[in-house]
Amino acid sequence: MWGGPGSTLRPPMAALLGMVTAGTVVIALVTGGGGSPSTGSGTGDPGGQTGPVSGAGAAPASGTASSLSTSIAGGVPIDGSRFARGGCVGFAPSAGDNHHTVFIDAGHGGIDPGGQGVTETGKVIYEAGENLVIELETMNLLRAEGFRVVVSRTTNTDVVKPTAADFTSGVLSPTGAKAAVAARDVCANLARATVLVGIYFDAGTSPTDAGSITAYDPVRPFTKESERLATLLQRDVLGHMNAHGWQIPDDGVQPDTTLGGIPLTTAAAAYHHLLLLGPADPGWFTSPSRMPGALIEPLFISDPFEGSIANSAAGHRAIAEGLAQGIEQYFGASRP
Repeated sequence: MWGGPGSTLRPPMAALLGMVTAGTVVIALVTGGGGSPSTGSGTGDPGGQTGPVSGAGAAPASGTASSLSTSIAGGVPIDGSRFARGGCVGFAPSAGDNHHTVFIDAGHGGIDPGGQGVTETGKVIYEAGENLVIELETMNLLRAEGFRVVVSRTTNTDVVKPTAADFTSGVLSPTGAKAAVAARDVCANLARATVLVGIYFDAGTSPTDAGSITAYDPVRPFTKESERLATLLQRDVLGHMNAHGWQIPDDGVQPDTTLGGIPLTTAAAAYHHLLLLGPADPGWFTSPSRMPGALIEPLFISDPFEGSIANSAAGHRAIAEGLAQGIEQYFGASRP
């Protein structure tokens, strides 16, 4: 792997982008446990994100890539009685109709800011805001190619409507954390999505933590399709990022049984899958997704080099274009 903070192998991010960047909540129940404690968890203040483009990087300097569209015009809630305002929203194609529905999850949100990262200038960033920008940009790219797209959230919101039972001392309880993730599977199922794609970022504690990884679940009836989707997403997102010369390491396509945050309960520890992708487990998880799916973590935001990319318009664009390309190729289409 490439080095993290202080690495001499990477030039300053500002030089590569041509730009200048200016309460604890741990949602380990994105996973069922059994994996690396660095994945899918984070700390931070959720008050730092507002609006549908929260977390966006500084504006590019002259000659650099501009951000793609994050418009949420025309969105229709899938079930306003079940989901929070701004959660689980569908968007019709903006050109043509290829009769496929894609569900995209911007990980975390609302009370849960996700992982905390830092840029090379010392700016603190949060996973939830960066995930949201990329989700919306990917959505609009796919809509222009004839896809109906359903997103888990259109703003800095929880997906499910939290109840008092979902909180302990002002933060999400294990029950609330599980409900926050399970609601995304419910949304995808209600939307009758053809595929599911989760967008998250990684955060670690080692200075060598870096790179992109994509996960799929190895025990579902559609495992082969999920692995194919994961392979395309990993290849195309890495390709778009590294076309900028960023040299992001390829951490590979892996079963979700090898990933995950620190489990919050013994039941979570015994599950051994990501809730977003995994199977039903009687007595623990009863609303799994019903379609092929993959979850990508394209960067470690705990690495200042990669955090700077994650917080930049050029980084958002590269990841969104890679995701759209991978999804289109899954369905046999190709971007020019």
